[in-house]
Amino acid sequence: MKSRAAATLAGAGLGLLAGCGGPDLADHAGQGPELELERFLEGRLTAHGVFQDRFGTLRRSFVVDVLGVWDGETLTLTEDFLYEDGSTERRVWRLVQTSAESWAGTAAGVVGEATGEEAGNAFNWRYTIDLETPDGTLRAHFDDWLWQLDDRVMVNRAYVTKYGIEIGQLSIYFRRETPLAPAG
Repeated sequence: MKSRAAATLAGAGLGLLAGCGGPDLADHAGQGPELELERFLEGRLTAHGVFQDRFGTLRRSFVVDVLGVWDGETLTLTEDFLYEDGSTERRVWRLVQTSAESWAGTAAGVVGEATGEEAGNAFNWRYTIDLETPDGTLRAHFDDWLWQLDDRVMVNRAYVTKYGIEIGQLSIYFRRETPLAPAG
């Protein structure tokens, strides 16, 4: 995979999510801290991440400034990426809670709708996206796993596949500017 294609893949993830042997959401039920996606992602966050190809070679690193706005119905995430080579990218996600533990969302390039589920401290987000690369459009599938570690930190691991074959992984560390206020 060319470096530019890898860069575009890195920009696709909140990221801010092909079953490639990833975690099982049921294993996280009851684990804390209890994730409330709309609470954790509301406000300003900074994320640092890397994209590795399927051989483990680091292809891209980046910093993301995230602004989350929850209006009671829609969680809008504006992600501004800055890559190590100085290039930038913006992705805007719009997520709607479809049940107490489920979400659906859209962003530019997403094919159909992204879907996600919460359990305990985890969130699994899956979607297919068309990514623009120097070689044309690449359609890839993301299986994103996010885990809230405490009131300021969330870790994200995304497995990226094409035709069911893993082409790489994203690792992202999110940090809120301010700790979450106690629920209630």
